[in-house]
Amino acid sequence: MIVVTGATGNVGRPLVRALAEAGEEVTAVSRRPVDVPEGVRHVQADVAEPETLKPALEGADALFWMVVDNRDLNGRLLDLAKAGGVRRVVLLSSQGARTRPENPSHAPLRAMEDVVRESGLPWTILRPGGFASNAYAWAEPIRTRRVAAAPFADVALPFIDPSDIGEVAARALTDAAHEGHAYVLTGPEPSTPRQRAAAIGDALGEPVRFVEQTREEARAQMLTFMPEPVVDGTLDILGEPLPEEQQVSPDVERVLGRAPRTFAEWAVRNVAAFR
Repeated sequence: MIVVTGATGNVGRPLVRALAEAGEEVTAVSRRPVDVPEGVRHVQADVAEPETLKPALEGADALFWMVVDNRDLNGRLLDLAKAGGVRRVVLLSSQGARTRPENPSHAPLRAMEDVVRESGLPWTILRPGGFASNAYAWAEPIRTRRVAAAPFADVALPFIDPSDIGEVAARALTDAAHEGHAYVLTGPEPSTPRQRAAAIGDALGEPVRFVEQTREEARAQMLTFMPEPVVDGTLDILGEPLPEEQQVSPDVERVLGRAPRTFAEWAVRNVAAFR
């Protein structure tokens, strides 16, 4: 039985679906009630309160772990997982945990990776770059005004479709061949904010006007829903990416046997959010 934490998220939903379609026994964990595919068990719990996860972890073989920004809590969660019978853990981390391990926004993720490695459990670490689904931040202004605003209009990064992350996670949870690997997950090509806005316009069949923000304007907006260290770390990557952060990784194709999906494909599949 496979336990998926964060089952309502952009990665958790396609992961649960992929496992269910493969015939795996799945327990989906989320903080709030959620519809799950037929045959999937749902447990309402909070990873920030590890004791609430006990019912989900009993009899589990593998765990997809959405990290908590607290080393002690993470250690307690892994202790509960081992007590419940978990023999494999797949951790969703971030590429920044490798490229910027000292950055305040990514140092906690690197520390959590260390917790996993020290747990004694077979592990796989997933380090995605930017998510294509970050474009949902444009949903309201595109719906109402056909406008998208972002800083660093022409800085390109290989954003990844979260469904590809979910499919890689499904393979890692069910195949011991992926144990001990840390995979960097990116899309098939770098794209700029300006290009991503245009791709959404193409999916809509209507032009989307792009407005470039200053870093200060973007920071003020992001601080309304993200902690300050995360905002500054994110803007550093978006505005001044390291060469490694701009490279396309082969790991999605290595695991799935196909190229990762493009941002344009993501936009077509999710165009209803922008209509």
